[in-house]
Amino acid sequence: MLAVVPGPDHGKKVILRYIRAMLADAAARAAELDRLMRPAPRPGAHKVAVLALDGVYPFELGIPHRVLGSADGRYEVLSASVDGRPVRTDSDLTVTPAHGPEVLAGADTVIVPPYAVTAASATVPDPRALAALARVRPGTRLVSICTGAFLLAAAGLLDGRRATTHWALTDHFRELFPRVELDADVLFVDHGDVLTSAGAASGVDVCLHLVRRDHGSEVANQVARRCVVPPYRDGGQAQYIERPVPPASGTGTGPTRDWALRRLDRPLSLDELAAHAAMSTRTFARRFREETGLSPGRWLTQQRLRRARHLLESSDLPVERVAHEVGFATATSLRRHLAAEAGVAPSAYRRTFRASVP
Repeated sequence: MLAVVPGPDHGKKVILRYIRAMLADAAARAAELDRLMRPAPRPGAHKVAVLALDGVYPFELGIPHRVLGSADGRYEVLSASVDGRPVRTDSDLTVTPAHGPEVLAGADTVIVPPYAVTAASATVPDPRALAALARVRPGTRLVSICTGAFLLAAAGLLDGRRATTHWALTDHFRELFPRVELDADVLFVDHGDVLTSAGAASGVDVCLHLVRRDHGSEVANQVARRCVVPPYRDGGQAQYIERPVPPASGTGTGPTRDWALRRLDRPLSLDELAAHAAMSTRTFARRFREETGLSPGRWLTQQRLRRARHLLESSDLPVERVAHEVGFATATSLRRHLAAEAGVAPSAYRRTFRASVP
């Protein structure tokens, strides 16, 4: 309540008291938000060490602190560098972790966020990083985000295991680490003691998964609400991979591909495509595969899915109408093909990618 003080200056005093009350209320709200987002660790909290390597990505470096640190003090999250010194990021800034590699020895979970991977660093990783990992006690849970999997693989910790990393680096990863069973279509892989996740925001997914696994869905959902992120994402990283259409040339099957793209809403048989190209079906199929790397049928399916994804993102058309517009006979056929390619149903894809209307 505001007290009105009699006298000539009572108006100014009321205003000052009002301002003080507003400031005090704002400070109390900020303190409560800080308590919720950065609570003090509970006694016996699960200790998490985040190892920042040279070239670390700042966004992903902060994910464990934001997500695990929002779990009401159930985790104590500590950042470390390989030598206790500041770390250069991949951006125009340097970060100074509060700890050196010694904290890894006492950690219950060790997380390796992504860092800028070069041909040299992937082939011969920083010996100090491998030495830091060697401090980890047996039974400690290991987690990588994005390119952090390169360090775990270089240390031999992923041999014979299924793992993932960013889809754009899968060929390089497979070449370097053939003993790892790489799955580029998932957001994360959980082996219990070792977890790997895909690029960028999948670090949020795997950290929420840790909370869910450690403390149940209710706590994980509460953390997700505080971080303003979905508690669980459908599908895998296949839905984020760009598959550009090969440019059509003026010869070969290029003109027929252009012709087919303008008629995706119609049934298109191999005979029709070959007739348009003035080739036999056998010659057309061979030339088509030479130019695109795909059979005509597979290429048509990909283009229909590409058009369907665009319509799901940019329109409110019912799924049945989308299927008709892109040439699938039924909505069931669209659902089946989209699930095979992106791992999600059309409705889930639309929820993820539908442009918000202001």
